[in-house]
Amino acid sequence: MTTATATRPHYGFAESARSASAFAGTLQLLRLYLRRDRIVLPLWVLLLSAPLGSVYVKSIEKLINTPADLADFANSILSSPAQLAMYGPIYNTTLGAAGVWKAGPFHALIAIATILTVIRHTRAEEETGREELLASTQVGRFASLTAALTVACGGALATGLIGAASIKGAGVPGNGALAFGLAEAASGIVFAAVAAVAAQLSAGARTARGIAFAVLAGTFTLRAIGDARAGDGPTNVLTWLSPLGWSLQVRPFAGDHWWILLLHAATTAVLIVGAYLLLSRRDLGAGLIAERSGAPVAGSALAGPLGLAWRMQRGTLVAWCVGLSLYALMFGSVINGIGDELGSNQTMRDIISRMGGSQVLEDSMVTTAYTMLGLAAAAYSISAALRLYSEETADRAEAVLTGAIGRIRWAASHLVFALGGPVVLLLVSGCVGGLAYGLAAHDVDGKLPRVLGAAMVQLPAIWLFTAATVLLFGLLPRWTPVAWGVFTGGLALFLLGSISGMPQWVLDLDPYSHLPKLPAASFTATPVVILVAIAAAVITVGLVGFRRRDLR
Repeated sequence: MTTATATRPHYGFAESARSASAFAGTLQLLRLYLRRDRIVLPLWVLLLSAPLGSVYVKSIEKLINTPADLADFANSILSSPAQLAMYGPIYNTTLGAAGVWKAGPFHALIAIATILTVIRHTRAEEETGREELLASTQVGRFASLTAALTVACGGALATGLIGAASIKGAGVPGNGALAFGLAEAASGIVFAAVAAVAAQLSAGARTARGIAFAVLAGTFTLRAIGDARAGDGPTNVLTWLSPLGWSLQVRPFAGDHWWILLLHAATTAVLIVGAYLLLSRRDLGAGLIAERSGAPVAGSALAGPLGLAWRMQRGTLVAWCVGLSLYALMFGSVINGIGDELGSNQTMRDIISRMGGSQVLEDSMVTTAYTMLGLAAAAYSISAALRLYSEETADRAEAVLTGAIGRIRWAASHLVFALGGPVVLLLVSGCVGGLAYGLAAHDVDGKLPRVLGAAMVQLPAIWLFTAATVLLFGLLPRWTPVAWGVFTGGLALFLLGSISGMPQWVLDLDPYSHLPKLPAASFTATPVVILVAIAAAVITVGLVGFRRRDLR
């Protein structure tokens, strides 16, 4: 008796050689991906390039228009660890250097855009089964990855060149505009390669995104701590461990260190070669990180939807908790005495004294560190809420809902983690950071509550991003992944809106701007209560919409 066995397609170099080419169909897939991204791709390219000259350079020019003012501006930046951690150092007292300094976060924002682009067109396609359908035709094994990298890297390069033209159009002399544009593009290209490797490691798109974002968060942390500790002295060694630090070390309008771009090029080449090698050694639809076999019999904890959601969400929650705690540990261990480190000369000490002393600088660093942790926790919360979307589109939700489980109960089981997960993340990371800070300052009782308050006050803003995700899922299910666009827009508004010349009502859309700036400022309950009420109302509307609509 013969049994037909269904086998998953496996592609190695041998199979690729027998086909027309491992890269066959790349151009066709490139056209497909460009068509799919015909709105998103131009949007992030223009948002990360066009404002550079017309907004940031021009706004600096309006505020600071004399050499003395520029020198004072540069000194104030070098005396603020929070500014150094957020944006990086300013290397010259010229208009161009001041303008591109404020645009430092663009290096991280373009990395987010390229990561999402590569994962969307590679691992997400495999997870949904569309990649296997294409692979059954004359499409080569490497075609999808090649087309995805071409779209992401091409978008990054276009962003850099348009940004350089925007800065040049603002009337800034020198080649610094091109140096900044290429450095920005290099950041995006490096992290496109990081995403290409991450896509080979896990069978799930969410996990692949998590791996790539963890690398981005780690490199941002290294760069931030390195720049905050360096102050007006030599560059800290931690900065050189981060591709984001390399981009800032290109130093546009302050020497234009073109050779540093070779570090980006070498790293990208190694990562892309590694991605292709890993791709050739795994099954289609599988990841190199093996999935564990489940227990033969389900435990009682899986009897309800909450137990199932816990089984699905727990690994991601633990991974995020570890990552954010490491970030908090590093920041907490370097905050104490950072004002004394910056005060290496009398001028700097005078500036620090006028700003309120070292304690004010340390409080500012705590606020900055935990605002960044709040943004990271918001990304986790969106990812947890999007599990509703992935379960519905994979037809697993329909199987659950055919029983006695109601829609609201099923959705609430995942929202427990989308809303409660950030509480755990901030509570643990707040304790870790507060203990590290307190032990370094020999004042755990005084520092721990202050740091913990700065961490937990981020929750209302995080829940607003969760609410936006639930609203899209309930009312516009097809557009649910746009939640990542909402998050990216909020991140850009937080990082770049302060001097962009935007109307106040636009700046007020940033939820983080309404939170009490603990521990430096006093706590006020009114904005916190309002943000929580808005989030609750939006989530309610989203759940009602989900209850009334058809399953996709």
